[in-house]
Amino acid sequence: MKLNSILNLSFKKKIRSKFFYPLLNDPFSKKDLVEGIKVILSKQITMSDKTMNFEKIFKKKIKVKNSLMVNSGSSANLLTMQCLINPYRKKRLKKGDEVLIPTLCWSTSLWPIVQSGLKPIFVDINISDLNINLNDLEKKITKKTKAIMLVHVLSNSTDMDRLIKLKKKYNLIIIEDTCESLGSKYKRKYLGTFGDFSTFSFYYSHQITSGEGGMVCCKERSDYEIMKSLRSHGWSRGLIKEKKISETYKNLDPKFIFYNSGFNLRPTDISAAIGCNQFKRLDKFSTIRSYNRTKIINSIIKDYRWNNQITFIESRKHILPSWFGLPFYLNAKSKLDKFKFIKKLEKNGIETRPIISGDFANQPSAKKYKLIRKNEKFKNANFINNYGLFVGLHADKISNKMVKLFKNSIYKALNSLKKK
Repeated sequence: MKLNSILNLSFKKKIRSKFFYPLLNDPFSKKDLVEGIKVILSKQITMSDKTMNFEKIFKKKIKVKNSLMVNSGSSANLLTMQCLINPYRKKRLKKGDEVLIPTLCWSTSLWPIVQSGLKPIFVDINISDLNINLNDLEKKITKKTKAIMLVHVLSNSTDMDRLIKLKKKYNLIIIEDTCESLGSKYKRKYLGTFGDFSTFSFYYSHQITSGEGGMVCCKERSDYEIMKSLRSHGWSRGLIKEKKISETYKNLDPKFIFYNSGFNLRPTDISAAIGCNQFKRLDKFSTIRSYNRTKIINSIIKDYRWNNQITFIESRKHILPSWFGLPFYLNAKSKLDKFKFIKKLEKNGIETRPIISGDFANQPSAKKYKLIRKNEKFKNANFINNYGLFVGLHADKISNKMVKLFKNSIYKALNSLKKK
């Protein structure tokens, strides 16, 4: 079967008998897949020129000094924390140093802190924008506090001006987990360019996708060199000091000098080629998703059945968001059970998911590893845990028919619970 026939077959529209609104419709264009297939046919599948090209293009657009592609956003977070404790780093963190993190977070924003021998300290969030609450954050800064693992939630951020002032006041390292917010800007500056480190994800459902993949960025070249070695087994290959290292260790094969500890967190050139082609359309995707979001929300709130049953999360002041999901919460006064609501929604064809992982303090792993201090509660994060969820925003324009079906599914779910 010829390549074009295979591609046409893969893009053949599936006919569904029932309404279905997934978190994400098919994100790949033919050109995305062709770029991946070209790499396969070249037989240079492992990390090579395509990866380096993507790193260069990414760095130029986002306006960061150093970028390194990895196999996932989770790996990007792991590399960052491992860099901070690495013996080659002049000002490295020590065992037991504290890292502040919002309790509304993803597991692999949190666990690299623990895995690196550091101590996570949970901070509550703002209900209005889902991001870290800076009043609670400042209260929890101690002499042991060395860093903040900032999570930019669903294309939003906290007050970055105030956060940078706190960074300078307390001499803190900032890591921006931007895995959900690629393309969002605060005062015309991309999220992921404010801190010392930033991480991005190209997972299937995010702003762009390479299937799996991620990027880690940093301001200091020395940190980049450490992470580059850590990414690939701890090798000295490709480092600025590679020649000097090989001259120092003349009794070793220069291609196999293990200069540092390490992992294998490299991407493939296949994912880099697909991700790079998608990255060129980031602004287009962002515009379409914003259009879809406005259209869906307007349709719901202008309906005769509207009675403020839910609240949509808006972008905070100074943020130009690059949405990929539509987060909202059930208003507490409605006394609706979120989990029953979700079951009804999914039965009606709308796929849902929690806002990140909900309040991570409620997760069994947090309790098992004793990460929560005695009697510590996170009022706002727990509210979002109990009432919040999100649905997808697709990267192609939504039809009037789809909006109507979506809206009716929402109201059908709300009304079925109200009657009970």
